[in-house]
Amino acid sequence: MRNVLTATGKTNSMRRWSCASYPAALVIVAVLSGCNHTHNADVMATVNGKAIMKTDLDKAYETQLGDAQQQQQKPTAEQAESMRLNVLQQLINNEIIEQRAAKMNLTATNEEVDAKLAEMKAPYTEDQFNEKLKASNHTLDDLKREIRRSLTINKLLSKEIDSKISVTDSDVTNYYNAHKSEFNLLETQFHLAQIQVTGMPSDQPGNLQNSKAMNDADAKKKIQALKNRLDSGEDFGALAMNFSESPETSSSGGDIGFVPESQLKANPLVFNEIMKLKPNQITDVLPMIDGRSGKPAGYVIYKLISREPAGQRELSDPRVQQAIRQQLREGRSQLLKAAYFEMLRDQSKVENFFAEQILKNETH
Repeated sequence: MRNVLTATGKTNSMRRWSCASYPAALVIVAVLSGCNHTHNADVMATVNGKAIMKTDLDKAYETQLGDAQQQQQKPTAEQAESMRLNVLQQLINNEIIEQRAAKMNLTATNEEVDAKLAEMKAPYTEDQFNEKLKASNHTLDDLKREIRRSLTINKLLSKEIDSKISVTDSDVTNYYNAHKSEFNLLETQFHLAQIQVTGMPSDQPGNLQNSKAMNDADAKKKIQALKNRLDSGEDFGALAMNFSESPETSSSGGDIGFVPESQLKANPLVFNEIMKLKPNQITDVLPMIDGRSGKPAGYVIYKLISREPAGQRELSDPRVQQAIRQQLREGRSQLLKAAYFEMLRDQSKVENFFAEQILKNETH
């Protein structure tokens, strides 16, 4: 397997793909199509006629922003409007998907939500769980809604996409023969994904939501909000694509490829945290250190996808076959999901009145 050259972004062909999301251009389409429509001032947008209310936007915005009283520096009015616009886009995208799932009778049931909630609560006492819930600025009802949405999306994609993908034995053999050198490891390799957030200015955050923290306090709030969403069961790759501020890795769901053990040991804190993980587990929020200056540069969450010991892996090794099969499946899944979400957007009527109002305010 081809090694990663640097821990901050060079990736190999062994990617972990995840569902695509929605481009900012959707806002412009909504603005152009929504002009001159009358609507209740409390309606921020509609998706196929269903309203997204100001209260929904305010709550989602506050959740992402965190407790304003604890912020060292509040966003400017322009920054706040930009953040609200991004949050509203996310609410619109969720509504599009949830409507499709409801139409196909795939909305997660109360029993499924309760089962997932019980799984999340299992490692904690009731008091510990309530403290974590309070720290995340969520109520129990908020958490249940997020769990229902996550389970619903997973059910929809499983039926519409994943169940229809087939990888044959010959596909696996052909891939191995063409990439045999990638399966010869000189030392233990850690296949990792990451979500990065920094407070440093950037015109191109590199993620689908065009989401960028404006300062260190903003970065802390953003990374903690993402950690809370991961803890509630949301997909790591999808959140990385939408919110990670690493242009080199966000497009691939945060996948940074295989990192050699010797390279990982160069950062003892990260190495020790990753050594605690089992595959598919994530670290807590960790400080990110600039490789050149050695100074703090932001915050990062790592996910351990797999740990591979040194040596040549043969095709007869079930792990090799599984890895290749998974990669081929996920590569096809990524492509099909991107096309599927594009189709859902094309079939939906979206009116973004908040975007329209911003445009009117700036042009009058």
